[in-house]
Amino acid sequence: MSDREDFSMRFRIALGLLVLGVAPAWAEVPRVAASIAPVQSLVASVMGDLGTPALIVSSGASPHGYALKPSQARSLQDAALVVWVGPALETFLVAPLERLSPQAKRLALTSLPGVRLLPLRQGGDWEPHDHEHDHETGAADHEEHDHDDDHDHEAGGIDPHLWLDPTNAQVLVGAVADALADLDPEHAPTYRANAAATKTRLEGLDRALQERLAPVRGRSFLVFHDGYQYLEARYGLTGVGAITLHPETPPGAQRMRQIRERLKTQGVACIFAEPQFSPAMVHTVAEGTPAHTSTLDPLGAAHPPGPALYEQTLNDLGRALAECLTP
Repeated sequence: MSDREDFSMRFRIALGLLVLGVAPAWAEVPRVAASIAPVQSLVASVMGDLGTPALIVSSGASPHGYALKPSQARSLQDAALVVWVGPALETFLVAPLERLSPQAKRLALTSLPGVRLLPLRQGGDWEPHDHEHDHETGAADHEEHDHDDDHDHEAGGIDPHLWLDPTNAQVLVGAVADALADLDPEHAPTYRANAAATKTRLEGLDRALQERLAPVRGRSFLVFHDGYQYLEARYGLTGVGAITLHPETPPGAQRMRQIRERLKTQGVACIFAEPQFSPAMVHTVAEGTPAHTSTLDPLGAAHPPGPALYEQTLNDLGRALAECLTP
């Protein structure tokens, strides 16, 4: 039988089933929901032309303290697969997942075997990195621990911003392909081929960032909130502190004095704002100091959701760091 005859037969079968009110199994693709834009981007890369995962938190919003909208609740309710960072970041999703998606398969990035996890840094001032305590994790080791954490920087917690390490993104891509292949065996070869191509691109992205950021290692910088530890660890960067411990809570007068003292003693070259929050505090801190200001966007607010967003976001971060930290 020729390819054309095979396609014609499949089409007639599908049409007949639709007339009977039965959808052919080979036409079904699982509905997927993803929590934040960088995660949704990686999932979209695996799904390719077969479907588009729903995005829960728009890239212009912060997942810290987010409130779920009715349309997003429906996306969770309809999903066969939900992909998120985990309770350490999207605390607002814990109860809705139990209530709206009890039957859905869930992938939490913080619980995937092979993911590199870093502990939360305590306070807003940090010493140079000591990553001998970095570790990889498996679901059995951290699932219970994750559910006990929120993003209040409690002692012993994990830093949930782990998508900013491209090697962690590669782990997620493989796990998503496996999950989709289980749910949709008909398209398993496509999911796995898309995942392999995505991993190759992520390896290239990692090499490019290593090359771009190597010249600014050792140049100190301050961030709005402690969301970049994975980027710092992966590329040997020197973040020395955060303006605020909690993104939604502005620092008090005493903290502002501490920050300005930090600027003097650490020779901070740059202070970074974030588009999800007002830049006013960053400009106030930098005023009267030699430090430059710029913006780091960990969520890709400048880009439309889709397969390209993750790489665009990481490239933007690399560009902003290199440009602001270069003497």
